[in-house]
Amino acid sequence: MSKKPLRVRDVALSLLERIEREHAFSHILLNHTLNEKPFHEKDKALLTELVYGTIKRKNTLDFYLSPFIKKGIHSLDSWVRQLLRLSVYQFVYLDRIPLRAVVHEAVTIAKVRGHVGVSKFVNGVLRTFLRESLPTTEKLEGVEKYAIEWSHPEWLLEEWIHDYGFDEAKKMAETNLFPAPVTVRVNQLQLTKEEAKRALEEEGCEVENGHLSPDALLIKKGKIPQTKTYETGAITIQDESSMLVARLLDPQPGMKVVDACAAPGGKTTHIAERMEDKGEIYAFDLHQKKMQFIEEQRKRLHLTSIKTKALDARKLPDFYERCSFDRVLVDVPCSGFGIIRRKPEIKWQKKPSDLERLPDVQLDILEKASELVKKGGRLIYSTCTVRKIENEAVVRAFLERNHGFDWDEEAMKNLPTSLQPQVNQGEVTILPHHFETDGFFMAALRRM
Repeated sequence: MSKKPLRVRDVALSLLERIEREHAFSHILLNHTLNEKPFHEKDKALLTELVYGTIKRKNTLDFYLSPFIKKGIHSLDSWVRQLLRLSVYQFVYLDRIPLRAVVHEAVTIAKVRGHVGVSKFVNGVLRTFLRESLPTTEKLEGVEKYAIEWSHPEWLLEEWIHDYGFDEAKKMAETNLFPAPVTVRVNQLQLTKEEAKRALEEEGCEVENGHLSPDALLIKKGKIPQTKTYETGAITIQDESSMLVARLLDPQPGMKVVDACAAPGGKTTHIAERMEDKGEIYAFDLHQKKMQFIEEQRKRLHLTSIKTKALDARKLPDFYERCSFDRVLVDVPCSGFGIIRRKPEIKWQKKPSDLERLPDVQLDILEKASELVKKGGRLIYSTCTVRKIENEAVVRAFLERNHGFDWDEEAMKNLPTSLQPQVNQGEVTILPHHFETDGFFMAALRRM
C-alpha cells in the first residue's frame, strides 16, 4: 500500500477524535484541513466522505460493532473506537475500497498510535466482523429500532414523530444521512440569475436553477470560492431556505432595518441587495469576532448600507430608539437541527438538558428586538431548527404576551408559490426533504 491512502485515513481519524472529544464543528475542521494540507482531489473527496459518513452513521456503526467487542464499544479508548467505526463504515457503505486494504491500514494505524496488542485487537475485531453476517435490527422495536436504522438519537426521533408524525420524521432522518446540496444566491445588483449561471459555467461549474428560492442556483460541480464570479461578489454561498428570509422581510430601498443576530451575515447582505443597497441596515451579534465575517462579506459584495456592531440583542432597546425601525429580523440562536446534514455531529453532541433554556432565551431576544419595530412595521422570527418548542411555541408565547403584534399574513405572499400550501397564517416550516434544503422556520408579525 502507498502511504497516501493511509495518510487520508489517519487524518480522518484525527479529525473524528477532535470532533468527539472537543465538540468541534466538523465542517470547520474539515475545511481547514483540506485548505492546509496538500491532498489530491480524490483524497479530498475520500476524506470528506470518511469524516461525514462516520459521524452520520455513528450509532448504527456502534450497533454493528457491539457483538464483536466483549466489554462493549465504550470500554475502548476513544481513538480505537473511532478507528473501528471508520473501518466498518468503509466495509458497509463504500464499495470501491478493497476490504483487505481497510483492515491492513487500520492495523497499521493501530500499531503506530498504540502498540502490538492494540493492533492485534483491531485486526481480530475487523476480520471477525468480515466473516460474520451483518447484525440486524429485527429483534428491536419502535424508536429503538428506528434510531439504529436511521442513525439518530432516540429522544430526537421521539420528538419528531410526536411533532410531525412517523412518515415525516422518517423522511427527515433519512434525508439527513445524505450530503447537503451546494447552492448560491445571485447578487442581482451585479448580474441576473442567467448571467451568473453562464459566468459559472464558463469557469467550469455545472449549474442548475434552485429548487425553491428565486435567487438560487444549485451547484452540481465546481469549487465556488475559487471562481472569479464569487470573488467579485456576484454570488454568495447560502442555503435556499435561508434565502427566503430576506424575501419574507421584504425591505424596501431607503428603509431602516435591524438584523438582531446577524453573523455570519448571509441574510444581512441579502437584505442589503434586496434594498438596492439604499437605506440603513444595522447588523448585530453578541461576539465581536463574528462581526468580521459580516464585514468580509459586505466588502466582497461591495455593499455600503450595512453597519455592524457587537451587541447582545437583548440590549437593543438600551441603545436604539423604540418604534423607529421599518423592519426587524430576529434569526435567533437555536439547536440547529435543521442543518444536521451540514453539521452531523450536533445530533450526537446536544442533549435535551442542553436545550431546556433555549426557548426562554429565544423569547427574550424576540421581545427585546420587537421594541424597535415601528407601528405598521414588520418583525420576522426565524430559526434553522425543526423543533416546534423553539419555533411555533416561541411565537405563540410572544403573541400572548405582546398584544400590539399580530400575524403578518401579507408578508407570506412574498414566499415562492411552491411553498404557499405549507404556510399557516403567518408562519411556515420547511423540512429538509421537502425541497432538498436545510430545515427552517419563519414567522412574520407586524406591529398594529
